[in-house]
Amino acid sequence: MNFFDFKKVIGIGSVEFFRYTVAAGLLWVFFYMIRRRHWLHRKIIDRLPNGRDVRRELALSALTSFIYGVVGLLTVLAIRQGWTQYYSGMEKYGWAWFWLSVVITIFLHDAYFYWTHRIMHHPRLFPLMHKAHHRSTNPTPWAAYAFDPLEAFVQAAVFPLVVFLYPICAQAFLLFMLWQLSFNVVGHAGFEIYPSWLLKSWLGKIFNTPTNHTMHHQYFRGNYGLYFNIWDRMMGTNHPDYEQRFHTVTTRRKTPGADSASEAPAGLQP
Repeated sequence: MNFFDFKKVIGIGSVEFFRYTVAAGLLWVFFYMIRRRHWLHRKIIDRLPNGRDVRRELALSALTSFIYGVVGLLTVLAIRQGWTQYYSGMEKYGWAWFWLSVVITIFLHDAYFYWTHRIMHHPRLFPLMHKAHHRSTNPTPWAAYAFDPLEAFVQAAVFPLVVFLYPICAQAFLLFMLWQLSFNVVGHAGFEIYPSWLLKSWLGKIFNTPTNHTMHHQYFRGNYGLYFNIWDRMMGTNHPDYEQRFHTVTTRRKTPGADSASEAPAGLQP
């Protein structure tokens, strides 16, 4: 394999974009098309996205997938050279390490995301690395990969980091990839899926919600976490109105028979 094989980059990027379009597309069809009337009362920002924003998110997501392909190819080359701890065959380190490595990778990625995300909000870095993602002030599932090229490289860098740091099985890495993709598109869905009691439980102190991340897109500050709300709570960076906003969204009454934006609950207009 050449150091930079364009066909391999396209292949890896295409696989990632396919996974992404399946995950984001399923949520888009569910929330914005076939089940929209049942979920409008759970829309976090009280308007529906326009087509221009969705097309922009898709275009940036395609570019991000290409960049993931570049990083993916470099990671494959490193694996083939024996420079990493990536391995095949779950029996090599046993089942206990298999599942533990998945959990470690999820928590590592969450910490990596929180701190790189905060850094990219520095006034000098934001226009270069993070501005494109924040053009989605009313995000949809298609915003999950809508990055500036520099941010896409930063986001992708966690994947080779993992395989260099500790042993991880191919199947464990795949599970992590499916987790990060699923959680990412749900977090950008624009609808709150969790029950109103969540934040009153210990689960709500640990896991993030779509409301949390949507507020970050809306206000540009606070709520920097990805999977968990641990770092935001530790560092005092939760938006002060987060819990109240979650309560408002999850207790909003459904308008009987609402089937379109014109029949949405008060304020939910396109």
